Amino acid sequence: MHNPLMAHQFTTSYAKDAIDLFRYYKRLAERAIEQVPDTALTATLDPESNSIAIIVKHVAGNMRSRWTNFLTADGEKPDRNRDTEFEAAPKDRAALLAMWEQGWKYVFDALEPLADADLSRTVTIRSEPHSVMQAMNRQIAHYSYHVGQIVYLARHFAGDRWMSLTIPRGKSAEFNGDVSAGKASQR
Repeated sequence: MHNPLMAHQFTTSYAKDAIDLFRYYKRLAERAIEQVPDTALTATLDPESNSIAIIVKHVAGNMRSRWTNFLTADGEKPDRNRDTEFEAAPKDRAALLAMWEQGWKYVFDALEPLADADLSRTVTIRSEPHSVMQAMNRQIAHYSYHVGQIVYLARHFAGDRWMSLTIPRGKSAEFNGDVSAGKASQR
């Protein structure tokens, strides 16, 4: 049985593992966003901070640019205006989630057809050559960074209603026991 708190299942395929990690971080952010009141989606901690909505807009813009024609076009598309990703985020949850889903669709549409043999192919981002694996690593790091920001803000704005997304405080031993028991029952 797959534990939803785990980022991935055992594999020796880098491509499969990377897709599992992308899915894990996508779901982590979604579970955090679910706990935020609608009014808090556009709230910031201070005038220079980004809201959850702005972070989502930026990530979705990055995803469109990086993953559209992933193997054949530069990952920084000429029609991308990164600066506008930090302005005028969607005001309602439905529009925000639609933008989020579209961004992830670009990711998975580009990655799911790949095989491990494709990992050494060359792609460019801002005219710099990257192996496919390097480009994937770059985006895993970028998206997990922003998912961390989303989770942090969601935790703040959810307040007392917050439900832990991973192992709750003080529950590590219980979790580790459950994981060990689950492994034993799978044998």
